[in-house]
Amino acid sequence: RPAEFSVTRSAVIAAPPSAVFSQVNVLKNWHAWSPWAKLDPAMKVTYSGPESGVGAAYAWSGNNQVGEGTLDIFESKPDETVRMRLEFYKPFAGVNEVAFQLRPATGGGTEISWTMHGKNTFLSKAIGLFMNMDKMVGGQFEQGLAAMKAIVEKPITP
Repeated sequence: RPAEFSVTRSAVIAAPPSAVFSQVNVLKNWHAWSPWAKLDPAMKVTYSGPESGVGAAYAWSGNNQVGEGTLDIFESKPDETVRMRLEFYKPFAGVNEVAFQLRPATGGGTEISWTMHGKNTFLSKAIGLFMNMDKMVGGQFEQGLAAMKAIVEKPITP
């Protein structure tokens, strides 16, 4: 098995980059579109630091499907990039980097790419023999991007 892994999914959202950026840069917005929030509606989440951008963080603790960990924003470039440190405590310990990249989409709107990469530990290499990380995590990224798209593109009713 390789020493490192990387999973990326992308979507085009019919909205300006600022509308998409706020969904990832403001961590409290994640609850509405995160696929993990739906796996454990009773998950406990604690926010710390500023409301958005560098230093914004949250910790979660949930059922076996979502586990426990922390997420911290360490880079935030308005309407372009948000990079985070993702640390899992349960069910398996690990540290990964998560990045959201935004760019103008051909034909209008915003293309957003969601990437997670990290090192494959001995345990994750063994699990990788039976489970496909790209399909498992990639499928969750696809669900999250579709939910984000539905939120951002939803017409505002008067």
